[in-house]
Amino acid sequence: MLSNPLPQVARWLGGQPWVMRSAPVVVPTERVLRRITGGRVGVLDIAGVPSLRLTVAGRKTGVPRETSLLYVPRGEDILLIGSNWGSPRHPVWSTNLRAADRALVRVRGETFPVQVTELVGEDRDHAWAHAVRSWPGYRMESRLAGGRVFRIFELRRR
Repeated sequence: MLSNPLPQVARWLGGQPWVMRSAPVVVPTERVLRRITGGRVGVLDIAGVPSLRLTVAGRKTGVPRETSLLYVPRGEDILLIGSNWGSPRHPVWSTNLRAADRALVRVRGETFPVQVTELVGEDRDHAWAHAVRSWPGYRMESRLAGGRVFRIFELRRR
């Protein structure tokens, strides 16, 4: 049986600095794919990497905001890394998530509520080490971000 080579290709591409400049192409492509497929398929799904749809209330409006994200599995829990393509600014979703204690996650067709915890200190350090083992490109994105410390969130099924 043939295995899918795309996850390995995606891991390699995720470590290339020039890929971080592709966000203006990838993000709109993600939106179009999600619209066409009724939310079922996105760019990360096609690449075969762990991806989810996060729904969290906007911190100012309370309006639910949805975004597609790469995630890092850690046992039964999910880690989200606020890398923002190596940008010097934190992603908006992470600011909304920071203000929330709950969110909704859709993974492989299943939607479920999660408890949100922003990791700090030693917990964050352990999560970061786990994340870069899973997705080595985070190291490169950290360098590109110019010293910004990525927010790391643990999502635990409720």
